[in-house]
Amino acid sequence: MLLSLEKMTAEQFDAFFAISTKEYAKEKVRSGNWREDNAQQRAIDALNQLLPYRENTENHYVFSIMKNQNQIGFIWLGKVNDEKGFIYDFFIEEAVRGLGYGKEAMRLIESESKKIGLKKIGLHVFGHNKRAGQIYEELNYQVTNIMMEKEI
Repeated sequence: MLLSLEKMTAEQFDAFFAISTKEYAKEKVRSGNWREDNAQQRAIDALNQLLPYRENTENHYVFSIMKNQNQIGFIWLGKVNDEKGFIYDFFIEEAVRGLGYGKEAMRLIESESKKIGLKKIGLHVFGHNKRAGQIYEELNYQVTNIMMEKEI
């Protein structure tokens, strides 16, 4: 497959920001955490707070996932502390999903994480995203917390 991770350019970051905020807002609404009427603005505010210097924010690594000079997705890793990182966002273009690129990209981000001295990586999966949960379990990620909710 031969994928690579490349540090995002400012232009790629603009596209990432648009996709990331749209998807994050949609997932937060779907999970029942946010109202639809203000979800997009909340997502924009959240990303602006976490990435005040965009692709150049210290301790954040925003990569384009590349295949044969074409961007097929992105992955955003933040350094939580000296030993732990957190994957804030991970996206593979719909047209190339199911071809193993997600798993390969995860292996690449694990390698990048080791290069900066990390020993653990955490991530969040929305409860309704069963496929993502399966993929992470196949890659030996362990469930560490489960939040449950009931409408009454």
